[in-house]
Amino acid sequence: MSDTAGEAKLEVKQASKEVKESENVAEKYSAMTVSKNSDMNMGELSSAFSAVPTHKPVKKVAFCSHQQIQFVEDKQEFSRFPTKAGRRSLSRSISQSSTDSYSSAASYTDSSDDETSPRDRTQVNSKGSSDFCVKNIKQTEFGRREIEIAEQDMSALISLRKRAQSEKPLAGAKIVGCTHITAQTAVLIETLVALGAQCRWTACNIYSTQNEVAAALSETGVAVFAWKGESEDDFWWCIDRCVNTEGWQPNMILDDGGDLTHWMYKKYPNVFKKIRGIVEESVTGVHRLYQLSKAGKLCVPAMNVNDSVTKQKFDNLYCCRESILDGLKRTTDVMFGGKQVVVCGYGEVGKGCCAALKALGSIVYITEIDPICALQACMDGFRVVKLNEIIRHIDVIITCTGNKNVVTRDQLDRMKNGSIVCNMGHSNTEIDVASLRTPELTWERVRSQVDHIIWPDGKRVILLAEGRLLNLSCSTVPTFVLSITATTQALALIELYNAPEGRYKQDVYLLPKKMDEYVASLHLATFDAHLTELSDEQAKYLGLHKNGPFKPNYYRY
Repeated sequence: MSDTAGEAKLEVKQASKEVKESENVAEKYSAMTVSKNSDMNMGELSSAFSAVPTHKPVKKVAFCSHQQIQFVEDKQEFSRFPTKAGRRSLSRSISQSSTDSYSSAASYTDSSDDETSPRDRTQVNSKGSSDFCVKNIKQTEFGRREIEIAEQDMSALISLRKRAQSEKPLAGAKIVGCTHITAQTAVLIETLVALGAQCRWTACNIYSTQNEVAAALSETGVAVFAWKGESEDDFWWCIDRCVNTEGWQPNMILDDGGDLTHWMYKKYPNVFKKIRGIVEESVTGVHRLYQLSKAGKLCVPAMNVNDSVTKQKFDNLYCCRESILDGLKRTTDVMFGGKQVVVCGYGEVGKGCCAALKALGSIVYITEIDPICALQACMDGFRVVKLNEIIRHIDVIITCTGNKNVVTRDQLDRMKNGSIVCNMGHSNTEIDVASLRTPELTWERVRSQVDHIIWPDGKRVILLAEGRLLNLSCSTVPTFVLSITATTQALALIELYNAPEGRYKQDVYLLPKKMDEYVASLHLATFDAHLTELSDEQAKYLGLHKNGPFKPNYYRY
């Protein structure tokens, strides 16, 4: 399966006036990226580019033609929150040792507070504020060190912060965010604050929060509601606390997965209507936005960061190529040489995973629904199969499709003893974990985020992170790659917030090629890379401007 359904080609529609406006200012930005001493006029950023509206999802997620991501209407989402004792019991049953970790992501966690939910304790930072809910505010010092380390490899984002800090392009912006809360995300959040924004933040994954980083952010005044090992009810409670607070009206959303957008749309429609823009970075969240747009229910403009080139080709591909092995090694200590691995989905995430596994000597199989991605897999030397054909012989299954029930209970029943099952997609719907919570199966927690599912005959299947995103739940991800995504997100927020009225309608937009090129250019200095410049004659021959954009919007890298 691929990262998107085989849907119709992207339709690009952009008024000629906006195109000309974008091209004129684009020259300024290209010139700035060439000159080391040039300064960025962030006040002009709004006119620097006009995003491309789209009405059909770009090919990034696998869906059968009859399947769509549905807004979750389950009663558990909007039911009343459980009692204190119930929350503690549920949290322990989901992640009994969630605060113990074999990764640096939770290396400073104090296990002495495990029995007490952060919701049951009132903590105060050094400024006397209690408007946050984290595991332990005393971990601030360790979190600050993690953030400082991340800053060293996020020079482009820091550069953007320094250039724009004096102009405060986000002054007056009240941003509510729902992303992974890691040291890298903290650098982005503190950049947004430095540019004038007020921020309230929560986590998009119950296992990916770095507790010490959440504490460090809370100490600086950012209202953070998140901790590693939340229960499902904690997860929705944290989102609600970010949105529903007296005297604070959010006007911008930065989302990863669409849960925050969905919650606000369903629970607080009046608040949602006052939002000036949404920036979404995940496949799942983008498809939710397209569904809202198609139904005529999207009442605010949204920016699709997931399908920007700098997100797809770097975060999805290169990040997963390195972090898939890190997550598997830390949790299982598995030897990959000779192992038979099936990767479900050969989109950018799947391609990254397969490249890493092949390099270590694994025998890699691919499952796909898209013939184009399937052909790519064949040409890259992988065998494309149906999962049922090889399920009995597989050592490791990795899902990365964005779909649901990619691995079913019937297939899990047929897997051999000791098999490993994990997910590299954003959502935990790809593996049918719910079907494993039955009386005849025994769950045994052997490590943080590592469960042995034991069948009556003694067979064990190793499930990682309860089917949630492996790399951010069980390890860390490369900081440099996240700098690229974070810079794109920051620029998208600045653009939506400062855009003149009427530029963006109630639709989903793509970043233009010029902005992707600008983000990429900011990161070249790290490698001491030097771009070749076109001569006037060459530019005229190709029909391009000397400073870009160098590819049309429909170009596929």
